[in-house]
Amino acid sequence: MALKAIVLGAGKGTRMKSDLAKVLHPVAGRPMLLWALDVLVAADVDETVVVVGHQADAVRAILPTGVGSAYQAEQLGTGHAVMVALENLEVDPDDEVIVMPGDMPLVRAETIISMLGIHRSTGAAATMLSVDLDEPGAYGRVIRDGGRVLGIVEAKDATPDQLTINEVGTSVYAFSGSRLRAALSRIGTDNAQGEYYLTDVIGILAGDGDRVEAHIADAEEGLGVNSLDQIADVEAALERRKDIL
Repeated sequence: MALKAIVLGAGKGTRMKSDLAKVLHPVAGRPMLLWALDVLVAADVDETVVVVGHQADAVRAILPTGVGSAYQAEQLGTGHAVMVALENLEVDPDDEVIVMPGDMPLVRAETIISMLGIHRSTGAAATMLSVDLDEPGAYGRVIRDGGRVLGIVEAKDATPDQLTINEVGTSVYAFSGSRLRAALSRIGTDNAQGEYYLTDVIGILAGDGDRVEAHIADAEEGLGVNSLDQIADVEAALERRKDIL
């Protein structure tokens, strides 16, 4: 069994109001993508592939030695990005696969390690990182029946009742390699954005009776970067952690 990782880094980041690929924007003096890759090294990942798209060559140029890339020619959703990555990443059925965005510099290595611990100890097909937010906004809501995770509903597809849920997904996951591939083959684009949602994999697995777990992290760790203002917020948080010397 090996631990593999897929980092999603293909987007342009339109709300950044810049031609620079989102994951290349500097956070505390270094491209934000490198913060995610550092976390995976600390979590003892055996192999990592970064999904590239916008300014692919520039993103590839900053990848550390040993980190691979997979080119997503069209950004057809997070589920599609993972499909593309799996074409470039050898995953055996008993391997574990971490999926995470390249725009979340505040996720801690110890949080990923804790998520993996839950994933392994429970024998889950998928374990996701979630956070509780007072104002969940556009984040996908975690749907539960009691304590059991049933799925994730994207905000644009959610009912008014579902929009009142405060627990949201962070787009960070640990999957069983075999169950991830099987579920990805069944997702479609019948949703508000016409995209292949990776979040649909959670509902498929739960609907099949597979165990799905959620590890609730500190809200700060779920902060993704979608604007220059949010870069400033992330840098302030890193300063508080004394991660900047």
